[in-house]
Amino acid sequence: MLQTLVVNVLALIVTLGILVTIHEFGHFWVARKCGVKVLRFSIGFGKAVKTWVGKDGTEYVIAPIPLGGYVKMLGQDDTNAEAGSQVSEDEKHMAFNYKPLWQRFAIVAAGPIANFLLAIFVFWVINVAYGTRGISPVISHVEPDSPAWEAGLREGDEITAVDGKPVSLWQQVNLKLLDRLGESGNLMITAIPAQSRQGAVSATDNQSTETFAVAIQNWMGNTTEPNPLGSLGIVQYEIPPVIDTIVPGGRAEAGGLQSGDTVVSANGTDIRSWSHWVSMIQQSPELPLDVVVQRESELVALEIVPQATEAADATQMGRIGAGVQIYDLYNSLPAERRREVSFNPLSAIGPAMVETWDKSVFVLDSIKKMVIGLISVKNINGPITIAQVAGETASYGLEVYLGFLAILSISLGVLNLLPIPVLDGGHLLYYIIEAIIRRPVPERVQAMGLQLGLLIVGSIMVLALYNDVSRLM
Repeated sequence: MLQTLVVNVLALIVTLGILVTIHEFGHFWVARKCGVKVLRFSIGFGKAVKTWVGKDGTEYVIAPIPLGGYVKMLGQDDTNAEAGSQVSEDEKHMAFNYKPLWQRFAIVAAGPIANFLLAIFVFWVINVAYGTRGISPVISHVEPDSPAWEAGLREGDEITAVDGKPVSLWQQVNLKLLDRLGESGNLMITAIPAQSRQGAVSATDNQSTETFAVAIQNWMGNTTEPNPLGSLGIVQYEIPPVIDTIVPGGRAEAGGLQSGDTVVSANGTDIRSWSHWVSMIQQSPELPLDVVVQRESELVALEIVPQATEAADATQMGRIGAGVQIYDLYNSLPAERRREVSFNPLSAIGPAMVETWDKSVFVLDSIKKMVIGLISVKNINGPITIAQVAGETASYGLEVYLGFLAILSISLGVLNLLPIPVLDGGHLLYYIIEAIIRRPVPERVQAMGLQLGLLIVGSIMVLALYNDVSRLM
């Protein structure tokens, strides 16, 4: 427990430290290029851990709380340069608010842009170092009477597009489905029916496709852990129901389940996969399950009563305290189901830019849906959740952690561009208004906007922290 906490805290400090440094360096670098005198470059909040003055005259500060930072520039506090300033005449050419409007705009926009550039760079590194690897989206199972079943999708169908957008890997299918989070209407899923796939002589044959309309209603709007395929009744692939870890004192141990057992059936129903087994457990809180497992060469009958736990949506679901055995799904599949794409340094640039754009649009769309009520505000995460995810992704390996870092950098960039006073986007809004009316926004309006912005940002931070604590309880 202590070790996990230490790892999470260190991961949080490193992750936010990187993002904040890149963001503030964007402001700093463009300000210097525009001839603005930078008084202080601070990373983190709280009492300074280290302070020094560079040869450029800038005071550099490192503080222990990595939840933000700032670049203080000469003349930046003058909300209206025309109304007078404490900046001396011989330094006005180096003062922020005496620079042309386009330069002030560029300096403020440079922070979020730096975050987007970091994401592009990280995705480029992932593409060059690891390439893209995944599994073709061939449906392993469709739950009877589920939305996908009602629409006509069946086992063996291969999904080729979601809402008209081509997909070739399961992870792409998931991302396209998440674009419809909280919405109502029809999901248009295009697939090659199993019969057509089986009748093809080779993978290059022209195989006929069909488009299926899957009905959705306020789709997963209230969930904090969306499972788009599962909610449609689609099973991506089957992982054998082999037990690995047993939680001491849990219902699995009490029922006699052991590591290495393969679950054969529950209440007379054959268990086809780990996800099927988990589904039965979740649907049976405090209800006895007559389970048959294969233990080495014999079948063993057990009775397991899943413990009732409360899900995020306040519904009851069962848990037994058991984990699945690690299974190399990718290498166990036939070659035609495995898909790999490698990139050279040049060819990796385009996909990195496209992925950054797509995820930026997704973050912005998700924010819009939260504002209008299509998605629960419980999805807003704070530093505790970020620390947990950062720690987990770091333990999964460099590729996974880098992907998380890129997504977080995109989120930071998008959030800072929102037109809320105190954020970069609020300042950019003032500059746009200034360009239209040909004079700075009145100080009184800016002061009112500052108070409103602080209220909005403060409320969001409190809500995020509340969500974090709620998840821990």
